[in-house]
Amino acid sequence: MAMVAQHQQHMETTSSSSSMKHQLDNGKYVRYTAEQVEALERVYSECPKPSSLRRQQLIRECPILSNIEPKQIKVWFQNRRCREKQRKEASRLQTVNRKLSAMNKLLMEENDRLQKQVSQLVYENGHMRQQLHTASAVTDASCESVVTTTPQHSLRDANNPAGLLSIAEETLAEFLSKATGTAVDWVQMPGMKPGPDSVGIFAISQSCSGVAARACGLVSLEPTKIVEILKDRTSWYRDCRNLEVLTMLPAGNGGTIELVYTQVYAPTTLAPARDFWTLRYTTSLDNGSLVVCERSLSGSGGGPHAAPSAQFVRGEMLPSGYLIRPCDGGGSIIHIVDHLNLEAWSVPEVLRPLYESSKVVAQKMTIAALRYIRQIAQESSGEVVYGLGRQPAVLRTLSQRLSRGFNDAINGFNDDGWSLMSCDGAEDVIVAINSTKNSNSLSFLGGVLCAKASMLFQNVPPAVLVRFLREHRSEWADFNVDAYSAASVKASPYGYPGMRPTRFTGSQIIMPLGQTIEHEEMLEVIRLEGHAVGQEDPFVSRDIHLLQLCSGVDENAVGACSELIFAPIDEMFPDDAPLIPSGFRIIPLDPKSGDLKDALATTHRTTLDLTSSLEVGPSTNHGPADTLTTRSVLTIAFQFPFENNLADSVATMARQYVRSVINSVQRVAMAISPLGMSPSLCPKVSPGSPEAVTLAQWICHSYMYHLGSDLVSSGSVAGESLLKDLWQHQDAILCCSLKSLPVFIFGNQAGLDMLETSLVALQDITLDKMFDDAGRKALFPEFAKIMQQGFAYLPGGICMSTMGRHISYEQAIAWKVLAADESTVHCLAFSFVNWSFV
Repeated sequence: MAMVAQHQQHMETTSSSSSMKHQLDNGKYVRYTAEQVEALERVYSECPKPSSLRRQQLIRECPILSNIEPKQIKVWFQNRRCREKQRKEASRLQTVNRKLSAMNKLLMEENDRLQKQVSQLVYENGHMRQQLHTASAVTDASCESVVTTTPQHSLRDANNPAGLLSIAEETLAEFLSKATGTAVDWVQMPGMKPGPDSVGIFAISQSCSGVAARACGLVSLEPTKIVEILKDRTSWYRDCRNLEVLTMLPAGNGGTIELVYTQVYAPTTLAPARDFWTLRYTTSLDNGSLVVCERSLSGSGGGPHAAPSAQFVRGEMLPSGYLIRPCDGGGSIIHIVDHLNLEAWSVPEVLRPLYESSKVVAQKMTIAALRYIRQIAQESSGEVVYGLGRQPAVLRTLSQRLSRGFNDAINGFNDDGWSLMSCDGAEDVIVAINSTKNSNSLSFLGGVLCAKASMLFQNVPPAVLVRFLREHRSEWADFNVDAYSAASVKASPYGYPGMRPTRFTGSQIIMPLGQTIEHEEMLEVIRLEGHAVGQEDPFVSRDIHLLQLCSGVDENAVGACSELIFAPIDEMFPDDAPLIPSGFRIIPLDPKSGDLKDALATTHRTTLDLTSSLEVGPSTNHGPADTLTTRSVLTIAFQFPFENNLADSVATMARQYVRSVINSVQRVAMAISPLGMSPSLCPKVSPGSPEAVTLAQWICHSYMYHLGSDLVSSGSVAGESLLKDLWQHQDAILCCSLKSLPVFIFGNQAGLDMLETSLVALQDITLDKMFDDAGRKALFPEFAKIMQQGFAYLPGGICMSTMGRHISYEQAIAWKVLAADESTVHCLAFSFVNWSFV
């Protein structure tokens, strides 16, 4: 009996010990001391996911962890990662909730405003019906009374504080009625739909005097900071040349009244610049909102600098401004109104759509202001990725200097030192010279010369043309002329004068510096690789570096102009490097169409087809029913440094070079026009590759051959419909060559978005650049499996874009792409499923 009891007790002890061990193995009942948690946290901050060897090393190096099993250490890191993920997700959801609440409030206010507008229109409609049945004498009297109610603010006395305050209060009332009321008949900006992920709500005037645009948005900055940024118009409005506050007076409620003189660049050589003489009123409302409103003091007179203003046409600013309301939980809601009369009579008739279009004002001023504020907010929160170690403020300054230098060259103001040179009888190219524009850091001691021209294009999408000029520089540029300009910033004994023969290798490497939050503007460094001809200085680098600004490459943007501006820089350019910008600007003109909605739809369809053809295959013929006569004005300005004794020679060279560039651009424009009869100039996917349509068929056919299912679900089996489906596939599809160092040769739209690159720049990226060391070690052993069985499923992981951002994906599928004979392997294809930026 005693032996039975002893045996039973032994069994219970053994069972209890086994149970405790099982519980410890499952991570239960383990309690860590504060010292142990601190040691683990230090390791977690350096490596959130340590390997098995790293965990064992940790136990050996930290005696306080010696009593903890390696499996428990692994469980602790798993739990820690889970808590971190939950914390980030909770924080993200709180931010999204605050944003949605504020956006919902904004949309409800917009809905109330629209309801008031509908009620007012119904009332006016009934009133007009009643007027039609009255006597003609009464009708005349009513019309006369309407005319006499128009405010005549220009007749007020603006020479004393009382008169200025009266104008300011009137301006405030009229601005608020436009920002939150029904004073202007606003309609939604085409192509800009409001929503939780949108930048804001945008509208343009449908019928009012002048041109007007309105924007509402949510920004995570305090109202006072926003006012400070927006009042500094030269920092965000690229067309603003100068803003000078001449007088500042105190007003009631702690507000201020300012008399402001503003100069605005002309966008093309075919039109004069504009200036404005305005009153600006800054004040606060009873609900805590801040207001900055502004209007012209008179239509033509007033303002300083009578002599320099001879190159300007005086424009009129009707009550405009900014209303900034603080939000619960931080941030602000902004209302922006821009209402102008740009005096369209002063420009040639073909350009008048630029000065009569509310969409142009919306893109250049209203939307630009809101985007700039959001950009500053994201930079302040640390959400912006830096490029090549440059701070966002430095990159913004470089972009502004490029844009300002290009605008200065186009306008050629006398007070900047520009003067016209005598021409050779042909007026297609204007040559201006500026002998005062030099710097001690330039090797040229004479000055800068500018050759510029403007022309009209039809049926050429500006975004597509600029994208082609950016990606195919060798089609229009002369490498030796670039080398001549680059010599001005090279502080070396090999600088010019004296043109040294150099051969361009054809290789253009694009290195991104940074881009705005919606990718509407990209700043990048371009390296053009060149080699010396002959044996002279064979080891001297002939590479040329350019700082380049590219904007307006989104063909779906309404009213936006497209630009490609570049300037030579030294390889190790400092933040204050001298810049002599040149480039292209293409501004779309409103189509001559009776139905704006149909015109926009046709433009979008035509441009989308052109873009697909340009990027992934040959162009297609469009019938007359599929095309719309769209017009745009192209302005070219190229600047060249010169020495005093060589001014005439450089002017001759500049004039001939710009004419050759114009011919090249016209040839390209004819090729990409839907009505053009020339064959497409678009390159194949890569040298030696099949056309894009054929490659798409090989990719999809090989996927079915190896994996037994369709890659695209639409049922397309061949032709351009299959290429379009592959191009728009939601997963990132990339193809790389079969080399010792695989290079990408093709990617669909999602693949290019994931790598943050273009189809041409993609061909300079190798497969190994996507992954870190761990990713490469995990990927390369799978190549043998892919080559043996034709495909492989790869587990989820992390890769990296060209901008240095980390990308997570749930799974990757790799397969061999077979040629038409199904025996030759052309390349490898990868499909990254459910990818997203970390």
